[in-house]
Amino acid sequence: MSETRRQIRAHVRANVGIHFNELVRESTYAPGQIQYHVRRLIAADELVREELYGQTHYYPPQYDEWERAALALFRRETTREIVLFLIEHGSCRPAAVADELDIARSTLEYHLDNLVECDIVEKEYGERNRVTLSLSRPGQTAPLLSEISPTVPDRLVDRFTRLVDGLLENSVDAE
Repeated sequence: MSETRRQIRAHVRANVGIHFNELVRESTYAPGQIQYHVRRLIAADELVREELYGQTHYYPPQYDEWERAALALFRRETTREIVLFLIEHGSCRPAAVADELDIARSTLEYHLDNLVECDIVEKEYGERNRVTLSLSRPGQTAPLLSEISPTVPDRLVDRFTRLVDGLLENSVDAE
């Protein structure tokens, strides 16, 4: 294995779920070089490529499908905050999460849709169809969450989304 390929593999192992654009930004190699070596690493079963939530992510092969999807979601700052809140507080109502995190309900629901689809969060319906949120796999979620942190571009996207949702929510409230 070439030194370039070894470095790319090591970088992916150190940054589980890294997406291609981030890999290029953090590398001294040209995008074409990275594509070439990543293809070779995938063919040799040294990396796994997964298209998730509009981006191509790369993982070491030891992560299963659920873990790969969860890690891709955890790269988003708001998603991480929601999951951390549920780890710390246990089951709770969506309004409590939105209020405590100071996010619009629409922002919360957007992230919850992905978390529910990925089987990280469960929505339980009680009396009068009232929703309670809880973690589906708390024993697996907390350790996996600690493996990555959101990147600056991911944080900026989340903060922009929060800003727009907050402005839209305030304009509706003013009417």
